[in-house]
Amino acid sequence: MFGASPAAELRDDLRHNVRTTLAPRTLALLVLSATLVASCHGTAAGPPAIIQPGAPGQASRVIGAEAAADLSKVSFTPADVRFMQGMIGHHAQALEMTDVVRSHSGNDAIRALALRIEISQKDEIRMMQDWLKARGQPQPDPHAHHAAGAVLMPGMLSPAEMAQLSAARGPELDRLFLQFMIKHHEGALVMVKDLFGTPGAAQEGDVFAFASDVDADQRMEIDRMRAALAASKEPQR
Repeated sequence: MFGASPAAELRDDLRHNVRTTLAPRTLALLVLSATLVASCHGTAAGPPAIIQPGAPGQASRVIGAEAAADLSKVSFTPADVRFMQGMIGHHAQALEMTDVVRSHSGNDAIRALALRIEISQKDEIRMMQDWLKARGQPQPDPHAHHAAGAVLMPGMLSPAEMAQLSAARGPELDRLFLQFMIKHHEGALVMVKDLFGTPGAAQEGDVFAFASDVDADQRMEIDRMRAALAASKEPQR
């Protein structure tokens, strides 16, 4: 599987790296200054190149100064709000899943993985709540998915699946956690894809930065969990 570091060390590492503010990331989304261009090509006549990063899986493109000025005035859209609201509930269920591991798993590697997810997604929930509050948008109940007839976001576990995870113990718990969390993460990727596929959405720098990070982070964790799941199925020597 993979090695586990002590919980305190892991917390310090994640607290240092996890996003607690989006402002520095936002600066990089709209303009990559000509400093890099000049360093590669020396002095050149004409204005510096302005590069707009593409959405995950899409190429960046060079834009003019007028287009860059327009981008700096872009506001959020209803699709951005729905994404943030839906992702809060999505993350909240992930924390419920990590709670089960913390309470009942004896596998140090799985516990370390669950702790990493717990720390990062708790911080992201606070960030999304702050984003909604700053824009005067309604903040959803993080546990609304427990209500009868609640519509689940992509990848979220059904009540029956959550009950199955909660009742499992030993290697079966570890296996179910990995399988269900992979499914959960894949659902987050669907949410990001839907956001970027909505005309006009994710143009605000903070939304673009967060959604791009979700895409990258969840893909990395999916790869890690698939490797752990495969290792757990190998015959013991």
